[in-house]
Amino acid sequence: MEAPEVPTEHLHEHMEHQAKHSSGRWTLGVALSSALLSAFAAVASLQAGHHANEAVIAQIRAADEWSYYQSKSIKESQLKSKVDILDTFGKAASAADKTKLEDYKTDKEKIQESAKEKEKEAQGELMTHQIFARSVTLFQIAISIGAVSALTQRPKFWYLSLGVGATGVVFFAQAFWFAAHN
Repeated sequence: MEAPEVPTEHLHEHMEHQAKHSSGRWTLGVALSSALLSAFAAVASLQAGHHANEAVIAQIRAADEWSYYQSKSIKESQLKSKVDILDTFGKAASAADKTKLEDYKTDKEKIQESAKEKEKEAQGELMTHQIFARSVTLFQIAISIGAVSALTQRPKFWYLSLGVGATGVVFFAQAFWFAAHN
C-alpha cells in the first residue's frame, strides 16, 4: 500500500508566504500606528506652542497692568504728599484733590483685579502648554518604541508603543478639556 502523498513542499511555500504576508500586515500596522501618532504629535506640538505664546502674552499684559498700577500709586503718593504739606501749613486741600485721591484708590483696585486675572490666565495657558508638551513627549516615545518594534520584529514592543501612545492621547484630550474649561 502506498502512503498518501502530503504536498509538504506546497505547504511549506504556503507557510512561508503567510509568514511574509502576516509580517507585512504587522509591519503595516506598526507603520500606520506610527503615522497616526505622528499626526497627534504634530497637532499637540502646535497646540503646546500656541498655549506657550498665549501664556507669554498674558504675562506681558499682567506686567503692563502692574506697571499701570505703580504709576497710579506714584501719582496718588505725590498728591497725598501735597495734601499732607497743605495740612501742615494749615491750608485745606481742594475738593478736587480729595476726589482725585479717592479716584486713584478706586482705579488701583480695578487695575489690581485686572492684573491678577491676567496672571491667572497666564498660569492657565502655561498649564495647558505643559499638558500638551507631555502628550508630545509620550507620542515621540511611542513612535520610537514602534520603530524598535519594526526593526526587531517583536510585537511586544509594538503593544508597548500603543500603550504609551494611548497615554499620550489621554494627555492630549486632557489638554483640550483643560483649555476649554480654563
